[in-house]
Amino acid sequence: MKLDSWRARVLIVLGFWLYRLWARTLRLKIEDPHGIVALVRSQPVIFSIWHNRLLMLPRVFDPAFPTRQSYGLISASRDGDLIARFIEGSGYGTIRGSSSRKGVIALRQLVDTLAAGGNVLVTPDGPRGPVYQASQGIVFVAQKSGAPVVPIHLEYSSCWRLKSCDRFVVPRPFSTLRAIFGAPLTILPTGSPQQFEAERLRLQNSMMSLVEQL
Repeated sequence: MKLDSWRARVLIVLGFWLYRLWARTLRLKIEDPHGIVALVRSQPVIFSIWHNRLLMLPRVFDPAFPTRQSYGLISASRDGDLIARFIEGSGYGTIRGSSSRKGVIALRQLVDTLAAGGNVLVTPDGPRGPVYQASQGIVFVAQKSGAPVVPIHLEYSSCWRLKSCDRFVVPRPFSTLRAIFGAPLTILPTGSPQQFEAERLRLQNSMMSLVEQL
């Protein structure tokens, strides 16, 4: 089905409103021990979340970060076209690209977006994995922009796990959604591949420290 056809437009609108209704049934609890909500009011940040926890992030962002525009990094694939339509319909911006398609262009756009005062959102393990393994791209963006990386993790009191490579997490309606904001990380400049890898692992370990259910 072509995304610009009337059938696709109807399905996208219907799916959007069903999603909003589903998200509203979730009881939201935000855990912010490091003052991230206040931090985001004063400067742009790089939000980082594992791909399999991404689904209900707008349910968290709408009340927690309403005052600064956020942009998500979305794959440049055909599947990404549908996701981008949905995200843009939710009031957020998109930047298109991945490690396999338009990757360098997307990284530059992320840096430019931060310089212009916008937040960016990255899933550092991406849809293809390896699951819970941070890519080098987010480290590069943090070094070039100087923006702090804020790990975010979502846990649910009740959920389904899809049979995907990353066991994508889908909350059951009326469950409790815990949004956990980790400590902001400033990625240090590096002068060697070994130092770069150490910074990548530092970010990865920080994100994994928030994970309760693998």
